Amino acid sequence: MFCLNGMALNPDKSDDNIMGTHQRSFKIQLLYSLTSVDVAGSTIPLAGHIKILGVTLDKHLTFEDHVTAVCKSAYYHIRAMRHIRPAITKDMAKSIACALVGSRLDYANSVLLGVSSKNVTRFQRAQNAAARVVVWGSMRRSTNSVGLLKLLHWLPVEWRIKFKIACITYKTISTTNPAYLYPSLKHYTPFRTLRSSDSKLLFVPRVRTCYGSRSFAVAAPTIWNSLPLAIRISVSTYSFRRQLKTFCYNLAFRPS
Repeated sequence: MFCLNGMALNPDKSDDNIMGTHQRSFKIQLLYSLTSVDVAGSTIPLAGHIKILGVTLDKHLTFEDHVTAVCKSAYYHIRAMRHIRPAITKDMAKSIACALVGSRLDYANSVLLGVSSKNVTRFQRAQNAAARVVVWGSMRRSTNSVGLLKLLHWLPVEWRIKFKIACITYKTISTTNPAYLYPSLKHYTPFRTLRSSDSKLLFVPRVRTCYGSRSFAVAAPTIWNSLPLAIRISVSTYSFRRQLKTFCYNLAFRPS
């Protein structure tokens, strides 16, 4: 493809990575002892992780490096907010926190579905720290983080990930875009007429591995089918997002 378009790779600006499970990666290294690959006549060294569109991908898709980088950036802005918090109002602080911290935690967060609870907790701690800065001086220091998020009407990180995937699924179904995701979604068609025939459900493929369950083709239908019918038949993106936010909020903060 590079040769057909008259292009050449710059080895100094390119990285390569072999992704897979720990067992598969170990087997590949044991059999081939790879240190680099040849692409269009250019030797590209293997790297422990690569960065694509702001997302750091490691060879086992643990997203440890990505979470570390995002949290580092988020805490930098949280510390800066603490210095100016006494000089701004709560509404201004909330807007700044959403723009500088929330946007970083939400960016490409759909890829974090299925990651370890440790990484989700690290994101959650950053969000909790931002919430405490926003409500600074208006609540007791002993107020728990769940109460702060509920007061600010912020969904916890785990639910923000599901919210993002559900929104992408709705957009893909209603507009058939992006074209590379639409073929992954198939409407559920029962073998005989059932009450679920008109429920706008999606077919969930069977997978055997944890990696497979994290793919869009499996995760999106699973989350979509868990939504009430009233949300799935929303006539507009605004209506869908509004009802979905209420649904996720009620589940995230329901009494235990």
